[in-house]
Amino acid sequence: MVSSSSSPAKASSTVFFLLTALVAGASGATFTIKNNCRYTVWPAATPVGGGRQLNSGETWTLNVPAGTSSGRIWGRTGCSFNSAGRGRCASGDCAGALSCTLSGQPPLTLAEFTIGGGGAQDFYDISVIDGYNLPMDFSCSNGVNLHCGGPKCPDAYLYPSDNSKNHPCRANSNYRVTFCP
Repeated sequence: MVSSSSSPAKASSTVFFLLTALVAGASGATFTIKNNCRYTVWPAATPVGGGRQLNSGETWTLNVPAGTSSGRIWGRTGCSFNSAGRGRCASGDCAGALSCTLSGQPPLTLAEFTIGGGGAQDFYDISVIDGYNLPMDFSCSNGVNLHCGGPKCPDAYLYPSDNSKNHPCRANSNYRVTFCP
């Protein structure tokens, strides 16, 4: 027979263990975004991340939570922003904001992803359906490296009914987006 004084401690331990297991199973992904271009790129990310300036050779790390669907990362070029984060970009502009909350205006090369949407798998792809503005590599730490060096890149979605361009990746992986690989 278990005494009533030890029962709350066991219940607390069980609850802690279950919460820890749930959090561990619901991990997101880390995205490392690197600018290898000889010029400044202003990457943007939705629905998490916003945007920022990346000079040549710089990186930006984003933590994307599990359950993020329809995520996008793209590079913007020819941007100028004031101290309040308002301005304009020649390509990929998102309503004049440095920190994007909506997708950019075409043309733009898109890295698209869903994190934790398929149980033990994430999904990722490159799309140039809305045009092409920058060369890009997009890879998963345990998946295929996708390369897009021009407007008709074979690793990217070229038109809406394009097939087999979406790639699975084991959940809780790390990703890398490289501009001008």
